[in-house]
Amino acid sequence: MPAWAGAGPIAASRHSFVISCRRPCYSIISPMPQVSARPHIERAPRVKLGGSVLALIVLENRRQIRANLHQLSVNGGMLKLEKALDEKIAVNLVFHLGATTIRAKAEMLFPMWATNGWLQPFRFVDLPEEDAKSLGIELSALL
Repeated sequence: MPAWAGAGPIAASRHSFVISCRRPCYSIISPMPQVSARPHIERAPRVKLGGSVLALIVLENRRQIRANLHQLSVNGGMLKLEKALDEKIAVNLVFHLGATTIRAKAEMLFPMWATNGWLQPFRFVDLPEEDAKSLGIELSALL
């Protein structure tokens, strides 16, 4: 019986499990391969605008809501709103950034309460390639 076996759980927890041998040993346990759940995809750069860019949200019933762009990337962004919109609704989003005017379809995501209003993320659903390129150029100028 090992010397620490009768010493109780406290003494046993202080010891490490060590394998040693006099002859060449071979590892029974091989290291696990580095496997990630998702392949590494680089995120698009995001620009924090802090509400300095005004945006117009046009709902499906043609109702218009004013918002401020809080953050923006070529994939989507975050709007600052007085009242949150429902998650997953389709909207048309219009805003000016530099010399570029963007008119694109977007999907609203889950809103978060902010100090004085709501921050609501969105993702572009159907951003034309030409607009995406122009937006990317304008955003890179702000970085």
